Amino acid sequence: MLTDRQRHEAAELLRSAEHGVTPIAPLTSAFPGIDTEDAYEIQLLNIRHRLAAGAEVRGHKVGLSSPVMQRMMGVDEPDYGHLLHDMELRSGTPVPVSRYCAPRVEVEIGFVLGDDLPGGTCTAADVLAATERVVPTLELIDSRIRDWRITIADTIADNASSAGYVIGEGRDPRELDPKAIEARLSSGGDLLAEGRGDAVLGDPALSVAWLARTVARFGVSLKKGHVVLPGSCTRAVDVTPGATFTAEFTGLGSVSLSFI
Repeated sequence: MLTDRQRHEAAELLRSAEHGVTPIAPLTSAFPGIDTEDAYEIQLLNIRHRLAAGAEVRGHKVGLSSPVMQRMMGVDEPDYGHLLHDMELRSGTPVPVSRYCAPRVEVEIGFVLGDDLPGGTCTAADVLAATERVVPTLELIDSRIRDWRITIADTIADNASSAGYVIGEGRDPRELDPKAIEARLSSGGDLLAEGRGDAVLGDPALSVAWLARTVARFGVSLKKGHVVLPGSCTRAVDVTPGATFTAEFTGLGSVSLSFI
């Protein structure tokens, strides 16, 4: 484990990398003793820094929610990060690629909560009962770690590599089965990636329930009005200036992001 001073040093390195759009070497190189507990504390240091500057928490995201990604990272459970109000993007407003180090887009079946979720006992049924809308989502991910050379500790400390998100209108979860939603990501008429909701832990609602149980250990709850991104159902795709990405979801609608 790291000392408090080392955690603060690591948090400052990540802040500087993000603000200066200058990625850094993996934290595991500079702080070889770092573990996942350190990483979550580093993430929280930077979230508290942003909240003190006026940011507001609008939800959370789950990462590493597919077995393939977990095996790649050598872990047996997902990770999570925070969604803040200044990370919200709009379909009709082009996003400057120059704001980010190495941006990518991921396709997600998002959940907008209509009620607070229970904590340590939360189940997928609780998630569906509390969900106001299931929404089509594109998450913009970015790594402040150079060349995406990340370990589990690096990505957790870096707010689970999250940078932004856009959501569409969506539907009542009682009108569809999130597990069976098929998603297709395209750009310029080319199909780039496709997947199904059950690629996310077998059921994206299970991913949200995992998150509710996990953050409850830290005295945090998922609140009414929060957006929860349960993890991508497709591979991530690199972003380039001038590209427009559209994700289409069966029975759920579509959402787009353009870049300049």
